[in-house]
Amino acid sequence: MEKYVLKTNADGSEITVRDVQDVLLVMLKDIDELCRRNDIPYWLNGGSALGAVRHKGFIPWDDDADIAMMKDDYMRFIEVLKKELPVEYTFQCFDTDKRYNVLIPGMKIRKKGTYLKEVNTLLPNRCTDSDGLFVDVFVYDYCTPNKFVDLPFRLLNQALMPFLIGIDMLHINPVFLKRWFMSNARMYGNLNKGSEYIGFDLTWTFKTPFHPFIFKKEDIFPVQYVDFEDTKLPIANHPHEYLCTAIAPSYNTLPPVEKRAPKHIVDIEL
Repeated sequence: MEKYVLKTNADGSEITVRDVQDVLLVMLKDIDELCRRNDIPYWLNGGSALGAVRHKGFIPWDDDADIAMMKDDYMRFIEVLKKELPVEYTFQCFDTDKRYNVLIPGMKIRKKGTYLKEVNTLLPNRCTDSDGLFVDVFVYDYCTPNKFVDLPFRLLNQALMPFLIGIDMLHINPVFLKRWFMSNARMYGNLNKGSEYIGFDLTWTFKTPFHPFIFKKEDIFPVQYVDFEDTKLPIANHPHEYLCTAIAPSYNTLPPVEKRAPKHIVDIEL
């Protein structure tokens, strides 16, 4: 198996992508146990779902882990984490810490005693309790394919995005704009509650608003548990349909060798 080195320490020892994946796998197992115990449906998202389907585990060069859950389940999940999160972890989200950057995934669950510096410098972590290795929690909500209803809400958050980035770069916390951004996303989800379509909630603005991530609810629910490394983790009910939208119709084709590389981590300590 190819070895993807993330860091060479002063003593010559190396930290590889596989080392990171070993820690992430333990984190995913602990999150899964919490979600099962509290009846909170969730599923592997994006590249993690692709890894489950194509590699029966992590994509060999993938240096992060993503899960997703519906907004109502996410709100319940916050309450569970407040009471039951193991002491070796912490979690960060806007609902509990107004310093949190609302443009990134809805929550990060971090491993204490580790350190990670991300490639992306425009969206730095402003929560000072931990910069540890993390699992991203993406929030999904009800959507509509009707562009006349969808676009006004989606374009508003798209328009707010550069202001949120710019003000944050001045080390000012734009709480009012963050609240507006979050309330617009949640108003949209509530407006479409019960729809047969779901997708990334409107806080995720890093995709064209004219072709957003929208899925049929029946393609995701009920989730199914599949082999993932040495355990089983949940993916979408219809993984092909899900991955065609979340990744690309060609998701089963491996990228060229020169593009098989980790892309999220600048510095790491485990």
